[in-house]
Amino acid sequence: MTPAPPRDDTRTLATVAHTAFFLLLGASVARFLLRHPGEPRTPWVIALSVTLALLYVLGPALGAAPTRRRLLWLGLVVTTWVVLVVLAPSFAWCAVPLFFTALRTLPPRAAIVLVALLTAFVVTAQLQLSQSFDPNLLLAPPAVAALATAVFVHMERQAQAQRALIDDLIRTRRELAATERREGTLAERQRLSMEIHDTLAQNLSSQQMLLQAADRTWDTDPATARTHVRTATGIAAHGLAEARRLVHDLAPSELADGAGLAEALRALDAGPDIEVRFHLEGAPAPLPDRVQSALLRIAQGALANVREHSGARTAALTLSFLGDQVVLDIADDGHGFTEPRTDADRRGHGLPAMRARVRQLGGTLTIESTPGEGTVLSAAIPLEPAP
Repeated sequence: MTPAPPRDDTRTLATVAHTAFFLLLGASVARFLLRHPGEPRTPWVIALSVTLALLYVLGPALGAAPTRRRLLWLGLVVTTWVVLVVLAPSFAWCAVPLFFTALRTLPPRAAIVLVALLTAFVVTAQLQLSQSFDPNLLLAPPAVAALATAVFVHMERQAQAQRALIDDLIRTRRELAATERREGTLAERQRLSMEIHDTLAQNLSSQQMLLQAADRTWDTDPATARTHVRTATGIAAHGLAEARRLVHDLAPSELADGAGLAEALRALDAGPDIEVRFHLEGAPAPLPDRVQSALLRIAQGALANVREHSGARTAALTLSFLGDQVVLDIADDGHGFTEPRTDADRRGHGLPAMRARVRQLGGTLTIESTPGEGTVLSAAIPLEPAP
């Protein structure tokens, strides 16, 4: 939780100090009128009391910063109060709120000097008012002044520490927000790169292979060449749909029309020379859109690898619902690969993209391949239990 702003404590202290000042000023006026009725100095005392009250009311409008106007105002307040104390020493107790006013207005050293001078003046006025020497009049005002100064200085230090803490928290929050934005940008870039690789790049690669095959057989086997061209045209149309879907919401076009994952996987192919078979095992369960999209992209990427690298004649897609997880297996009867082939593949984008997709969903991707016996790629993604 963020600490409360230190201004709240400062305002509370200021409110208490203002209230105390007017209470003490009113009490001093009442005491003077009761103790000294009809004296010639009475109009002066009343006039100076009203002037002091008006000056004090103007203080908050000048702000708390030690500007020239604020310093002039403080000088007028202190001067008026000093004259009042000379005429009526009972007004000396108004010095306590003035201590806080001086401490809020002046720098610490100057404020402490002014508080000491005001305290000395209060002690002198009280001793003159007293009929006999009273140790309390000599010790009480300095004690009150010291206590008020210590409390104010302590609260100011706490307020400064709290302000520094709040500044730290705000700066840390901004840094965290910037970091999250950067991480979100990087994650979105990775997602876009995987989408482009699994759609546009694979479609273009398939078209290139088909058109190259058509070019090689155009003169010797026109029928086969036309078949390759028609297949390339279909792939181009599919790629265009993918591109448009990518621009809109990055959802697989095979899933955009409401078709389920099983139907989308059943419709996949790996080219005219590879037979693709689809198997569904277990009772189908509703899958989140992210899971369906990831598994479809993995299947597309795996079939692209089968077409380009394996030399396989058949490929089998198996979608298994196992209760707490869904598993997609892609197996082919190609020539498989050895460890150097894996290292070469790691420099590409296909398998790393598949691993990233599965990892984002908390799943695992395993690959088993034996030279001459084909390859099996398995993506297992955990499912949340039904409520």
